[in-house]
Amino acid sequence: MRAVLMAGGSGTRLRPLTCDMPKPMVPILNRPIAEHIVNLLQRNGVNEIIATLYYLPDVMRDYFNDGHDFGVHMTYAVEEDQPLGTAGCVKNIADLLDETFFVISGDSVTDFDLQAAVRFHKEKGSKATLVLARVPNPIEFGVVITDENCAIKRFLEKPSTSEIFSDTVNTGTYILEPEVLDYLPADQECDFSKDLFPLLLEKGEPMYGYVADGYWCDVGHLDAYREAQYDVLNRKVEMDLNYYEEKSPGLWIGQNTEIDPTAKIQPPVMIGSNCRIGARVNIESGSIIGDNVTIGNDADLKRPIVWNGAIIGEESHLRACVIGRGTRVDRRAHVLEGAVIGALSTVGEEAQISPGVRVWPSKQIESGATLNINLIWGNTAQRNLFGQRGVSGLANIDITPEFAVKLGAAYGSTLKPGVNITVSRDQRSI
Repeated sequence: MRAVLMAGGSGTRLRPLTCDMPKPMVPILNRPIAEHIVNLLQRNGVNEIIATLYYLPDVMRDYFNDGHDFGVHMTYAVEEDQPLGTAGCVKNIADLLDETFFVISGDSVTDFDLQAAVRFHKEKGSKATLVLARVPNPIEFGVVITDENCAIKRFLEKPSTSEIFSDTVNTGTYILEPEVLDYLPADQECDFSKDLFPLLLEKGEPMYGYVADGYWCDVGHLDAYREAQYDVLNRKVEMDLNYYEEKSPGLWIGQNTEIDPTAKIQPPVMIGSNCRIGARVNIESGSIIGDNVTIGNDADLKRPIVWNGAIIGEESHLRACVIGRGTRVDRRAHVLEGAVIGALSTVGEEAQISPGVRVWPSKQIESGATLNINLIWGNTAQRNLFGQRGVSGLANIDITPEFAVKLGAAYGSTLKPGVNITVSRDQRSI
């Protein structure tokens, strides 16, 4: 059986993690999301996968090649000029799909029994079967309602609270017959949920919803990205983790990793290959450490996700954050809850990254600096706000409107009520 893996997304809500890689290649427990999906398909009898690519396509092609190392045969279809949407990219390869096939999103973590879904599809004589999941809060997803025979009766994309009429949502996994693609125009952007499925409903084509048992998480934003990792680590998901050896229950360690005997590790924890863990390091449960990572003496890690090649300095503190590829966190620095540091950045000694702050790739945070806002433009976060000539910097890069408002509010808090303030500017228009 063939499957189409939709892997063209740029993942804007996951930035800065996706600044230099497509969303399906973002790692979950040190392996790309797409690799976990390929493993799921392979376990469910799919041996041919066509990946549709658009954003940074070479990243995926270079990683999977022909798929031989993953037990499948992989080919690629690249949307060269413009994105064609979820359905348009599949229509683009319709000549390769001559029998029942899967379509699966490249940005979700799941352990669904896809073979059971195929049996359901065949038994119902369905032309299009949507794999559905029940979620406690469907407001972020496409809601689907079915009748007592599981036939689909209604769709609603990302409803408001007042519009929610079901807790079963579209997971982005479909089982389709090739003839449904005849309803789609060639070389035009179109979407399964917005275009094809409502049209099939209108035409009276047999279309069913299969409510799957098991785990499903749409890795659509940074909070979901972290939660999915913790869920896999806590074995809430059936996922193959045998690329590392499970040294003891809940403790996975890669090859050629050295851990000082005085380090304290509280499972579940994953530590990659070729790592160096220093003396008296404390690694608490939920921590995920990539390959080729160095952690200095006395570092304290509480549930961080550390990508490959990072260097964590002595006495540094990481708290439920994400540290990007090749990033350096220097001595006694603090990266707090929900913060995300992009690839190849440097957090200086004793610097502090506040909760929820995002730092784009290749940035420099000076030693001793406290960063309270996202660092997107410019290259450096400075320790001192005031220099010899007051507050200076490039407009809309160092000094943004948000920064100016905060600076004004801080200054205003030092003044008494009713005082007069004079504001002036030079004559230039920029």
